[in-house]
Formats: sequence, C-alpha cells, structure tokens
Amino acid sequence: LSDRSRLALAVLFVALVCWLALLWLVFDHCNPLAVMTMPMSPTWTAGNALAVLVMWFLMMVAMMLPSAWPMVAMHKKMAARQGRIKESYLFASAYVLMWLFFSVAAVLLQWVFQLQKAINPASLTTSTTISVLLLLLAGLFQFSTLKSVCLEKCRSPVGFFMTHWAAGPTGALKMGFRHGLFCLGCCWALMLLLFVGGVMNLFWVLVLTVVVIAEKIFPWGLLMSKALGGVLLVAAAYLAIS
Repeated sequence: LSDRSRLALAVLFVALVCWLALLWLVFDHCNPLAVMTMPMSPTWTAGNALAVLVMWFLMMVAMMLPSAWPMVAMHKKMAARQGRIKESYLFASAYVLMWLFFSVAAVLLQWVFQLQKAINPASLTTSTTISVLLLLLAGLFQFSTLKSVCLEKCRSPVGFFMTHWAAGPTGALKMGFRHGLFCLGCCWALMLLLFVGGVMNLFWVLVLTVVVIAEKIFPWGLLMSKALGGVLLVAAAYLAIS
C-alpha cells in the first residue's frame, strides 16, 4: 500500500471504530457501561462523567474526522516533499484532540441542562424555549462572519497550509490544533443541535455529519450553509409558534 492509502485507511478505521462504538452504546441499553452514559439524575458519579465524556468524544470523532480528510491528505502531500510523511498522523491527532476539548465543554453543558431539568436522560431537551434558542443560535451563526471565515479555511486545504505551514513534528501538531480550532469555530453551533434532536439519536448524528461534510467539501457548500441557516431559523419560528 502507498503512504496515502495507509493514511486513508487509518482515518477510515478510527472513524469506523467510533461509529461502531456509538451503535453499541445505542442498541445495548442494558450494558452497565452504556447505562452510565445516560445518567438518570444530575447527581453524576465520576463514572457517569467519564462515560458521558467518552460518548461525546466518540461522537465528535465519528462526525468530524471524515470531513477533515482533504486537509489531512493535503498535509501528507506537502509533508512528503520533505520526507516527513509520518507527521501527518500527528496533524490528524492534534485535530482530533481539539474535539476532545469541545467534548469536555459539551459534558459540562449537558450536566447544567440536567441540573435545570431541561433535558431527559437521553440528553433530549424537554424545554421548548431551549430548543428554540439553540435553533436560533445555530441559524443566526450560519450567517455570521466567524462562520464564513472558519468555513473558508476548512474548505481550502492549499490556502490553509500556504498561510500556516510549520515544519517538523511540533509544526504538525500546531497546524493540527489550528485547523481543529477553525473547524470548531465553524461547527460548534451545529453540534449543540444534538441537544435538540437527541445526543443518542444516531439518525440525527448522521444528518449533522452529512451537513458538516457537505459544507466543508462539496462545491456548493457555501450556498448550502446559508440555506441551512434559513431552514434553522424557520424551524425555530415554527417550534416557537406551535
């Protein structure tokens, strides 16, 4: 296998393992580990907190790593010219680590929501007000300057590396974190919609995954991003009225 093929298989393998782990968590409700990811009350144990964190991290990697493949592949192509192909694994690892930080924040938000009795054990909002606010937030963010800037960075691997290239293992890690930061800046509001559709709702997770990939990779991604913002605002208005 070529170096590119091995790297592609590694990315695919990690994403696939995360998807399979999510499937297991959803369908094996009776397993003690799966049960710990759905605390019945806001009085979480340390095991609950760790299990919920693992669940969020698996979900973020499953959703976001496939969309980062064009950037990882471009890093490999540019690193190969310097004989530093293995640094692409560092780049991808740093990118994934950025989503671990988001997962920590998501767990804290989930705990706060549960304290306020705003979500049920399946992490689905029980408050129409919160659902409307999250939809409004995500919809308005689609039209923001921050969204546009971050999405442009994510959609242009060549432009990103021409601007931010740094050599060596440390450079690969820095670029991975930086790309992860742009990606987080682009998608954080969409990820909060998991509370609206249900954190453990795999269909909803898959829908958001397709949306993220379309925004970042497809030629019409920028147009779709604005259209999605309109759809989310209409959904928020409909939910508020109904």
